[in-house]
Amino acid sequence: MAFIIDGKKISTQIKDELKERVSLLHKNGIQITLAVIQVGNDPASSVYVQNKKKACEYIGINSLSYELPETTTQEELLSLVNKLNTDATVNGILVQLPLPKHIDEDTVIQNILPAKDVDGFHPQNVGALSIGQKGFISCTPAGVIELLKRSGIEIEGKECVVLGRSNIVGKPMALLMLRENATVTICHSRTKNLIDTAKRADILIVAIGKQNFVTKDFVKEGAVVIDVGMHRNENNKLCGDIDYNDVYEKVSAITPVPGGVGPMTIAMLMNNCVESAELSK
Repeated sequence: MAFIIDGKKISTQIKDELKERVSLLHKNGIQITLAVIQVGNDPASSVYVQNKKKACEYIGINSLSYELPETTTQEELLSLVNKLNTDATVNGILVQLPLPKHIDEDTVIQNILPAKDVDGFHPQNVGALSIGQKGFISCTPAGVIELLKRSGIEIEGKECVVLGRSNIVGKPMALLMLRENATVTICHSRTKNLIDTAKRADILIVAIGKQNFVTKDFVKEGAVVIDVGMHRNENNKLCGDIDYNDVYEKVSAITPVPGGVGPMTIAMLMNNCVESAELSK
């Protein structure tokens, strides 16, 4: 029977540890503030923003919320980002993605001060990760590493296959697994013999953006599978990129959707905010 990796439980452990670090900072007179900017009212984005606010409240840090209309221009958004960059009371700036089509995401990300880029998307932070230097790490890949480590799953020496090559998950995930001494293969939509490659994995991490795409045919007996996907099926229930029921009997450990990777993303965002305050101290 597969071990179910409980992201909800592990994320609460992390947030409780952060609560103690925040309390210590407060005793030293240091407040922490996260500024969250949302442009438009995309329902999924609104849910994420609410969850981020709740997490801030839970660990004891302040959150500033900027809910801007869909018609906000790129210049207006950049003006707000620059204002927050220069505000010494703000430790972290998060611009909720996706942005409306008339705003260039790369330009916005590049205008966030790297020291306040708690999402870990700025090219300076991505570059630091690629050469093994300190910087903020994308929250979802960082969360996956914590899930594996805190579940007692060894990474070193294991064969890892990452399905997906996005800048937000796939690429940083591969770099982090390399940092943990795994042997890493990245697969994507143009990969030939995808199933054969995936089947080599001791640890299979799926961030491909296709509902229930990975079936038991992709999975080696006894593999650990991590599902980064999030979709709603025809019954409006949340599901992932992995067909959970199909692969369950074949794997040694699996993350559920919901309750797997999702809560970890927010926990690691909180971690980056606290680190930002500790570094500025």
